[in-house]
Amino acid sequence: MQDSNIQFSDLELNDTLLSALNEMGFVNPTPIQAASIPFLLEGRDALGKAQTGTGKTAAFSLPVLNKIDLKQYKPQAIVLAPTRELAIQVAAEVKNLGRNIKGLKVLEIYGGASIVDQMRALKSGTHIVVGTPGRVQDLINRDRLHLGEVKTFVLDEADEMLNMGFVDDVTAIMEHAPETAQRVLFSATMPPMLKRIVDRFLRDPARVDVAGSNHTVEKVEQQFWVVKGVEKDEAMTRLLETEETDASIVFVRTRQDTERLADYLSDRGFKVSALHGDIPQSLRERTVDNIKKGVIDILVATDVVARGLDVPRITHVFNYDIPFDVESYIHRIGRTGRAGRKGKAILLVRTNQIRMLRTIERVTRSSMEEIQLPLRDQVAESRLAKLGAELNSEKENASLENFAELVAKLQESLEIDATTLAAMLLKRAQGKTPLFYKGPDPMTAAIEREKQRRKDRRDGGDRDGRRSEGRNFGGENKDWETYQLQVGRDQGVQVKDIVGALANELGLTKGSIGAIKLAQGHTFVQLPKAMNSDTTGKLRKLRIRQKEVGAVVCDFTDFRESRGGRGSEGGRRDGGGYRGNRDGARGNNRGGKDGERRFDRNRGGDNRGSYRGEKANRGGARSEA
Repeated sequence: MQDSNIQFSDLELNDTLLSALNEMGFVNPTPIQAASIPFLLEGRDALGKAQTGTGKTAAFSLPVLNKIDLKQYKPQAIVLAPTRELAIQVAAEVKNLGRNIKGLKVLEIYGGASIVDQMRALKSGTHIVVGTPGRVQDLINRDRLHLGEVKTFVLDEADEMLNMGFVDDVTAIMEHAPETAQRVLFSATMPPMLKRIVDRFLRDPARVDVAGSNHTVEKVEQQFWVVKGVEKDEAMTRLLETEETDASIVFVRTRQDTERLADYLSDRGFKVSALHGDIPQSLRERTVDNIKKGVIDILVATDVVARGLDVPRITHVFNYDIPFDVESYIHRIGRTGRAGRKGKAILLVRTNQIRMLRTIERVTRSSMEEIQLPLRDQVAESRLAKLGAELNSEKENASLENFAELVAKLQESLEIDATTLAAMLLKRAQGKTPLFYKGPDPMTAAIEREKQRRKDRRDGGDRDGRRSEGRNFGGENKDWETYQLQVGRDQGVQVKDIVGALANELGLTKGSIGAIKLAQGHTFVQLPKAMNSDTTGKLRKLRIRQKEVGAVVCDFTDFRESRGGRGSEGGRRDGGGYRGNRDGARGNNRGGKDGERRFDRNRGGDNRGSYRGEKANRGGARSEA
């Protein structure tokens, strides 16, 4: 933890908690802890704003544990977390901080696990409940979770909870809170919807805004590779084979890509599993247990299911897809560098995503090193070295004599010498992972092109090329159809909600989302005419922020900018309209009329915008929680 002018012993925490902190090696509180704990110990409502990795969990857990009455077995504190993985992580940290409190009972409740077991655990008694909003509300409705004795309600990562569509559940749960209960809310950002909840439920809250350094970022070496020369799938195999990894997580954006990439890597000999929201909770837990035990070495995962994943042997995080926002990036790389170890994060970034990369660097106050992808010959050398190490470990194997006899028989029957036989066996053993390559490596040509491009830039000879590259948006030749969605600003929907839902639930990729025009009660969006029946079926069932979108084809075509005043740079940051820019025509951002907002899919991200560092909703991601 970060050094501070005060120590935990200076705070009014009981000796049991101080002894646990001492055993864990924690002496100085982080800024968010030093600022929050005194207010929370007083019983005041509090609103804490801090980045992930700054110690928020201990900031609210220590005051809760400090006033636990072990003789009272009805819940005395409710902690709400946006995902089951984060709920599990928070509960684990609460138990760790309360390790010396004899008889302490902390219960995690979340969807995907047996509700009967959770009801049984509640009946037998618990002191602290950590859960996801949907399951907590379900148990309240079933009259199995009683809040009459609750002294503290905590909303952890509240902005993420609302982004995932839990606003109704959160509001209902807060309405059940006893009048005398303390309300505590922690969030990295403060969107308008969250501010309304703060104004409604928190009473003169103490406000703590900490912009301290992020320990997650400090512990992780960060690098990036600009995608060029080879496909990302091949790039992943080159990195996985040449990096000195123990275990790794590869982050992708969609559930479909977890399965596809995991299959691709498995075919090439990697011990890998996919992890996404459609996998049953019992299988998820078994998969995580497998990577802890070394049964598998690689997880290909989506953002939401990896929240709270704590596996000390994970040395590397690979960002196959750049995340929607900076907060997600911090969560991702926080899966490595655990238990005091250094970690490494490598980001695969396309040229049109460099702006988002620079945003990540600016917000995290860090710098990423650009790396070159290993050439094929380097990969082959790595494979040969691995094979040599495996063979070396077999030199003293007692059964080699039997195989030596087989070698002699094969030489005689095939009429070949030992060297030729060994070569044949090596060729057979290499499978889909060649021990040497023939022909030019596409990366070599890419490197030469990059050198030439930089030379041309220095010579001022690529001005026309840069202009034409700026107009290549990868989708202008598609035949589009306009759909009207029956959700808009009146339902609290934002452009990022539309994009996240289309990407995650329909699996649409770059170039497959056209212009978007958001109005008060509806939204127009361009999608390809050539969508298959499976994708069209998913579109008919699509829900955004728990609302059915009721998508219908319409003849709307006016995706042009409104003719209002030109928006300044400041106006863009304040949420001015986005334009649908399929044809690549230049134009200024202009504020739309009637509250309309437009989306340019080519800003920042892979097929979505960078959103200027805002947290992006994952559309239908609630099903992953």
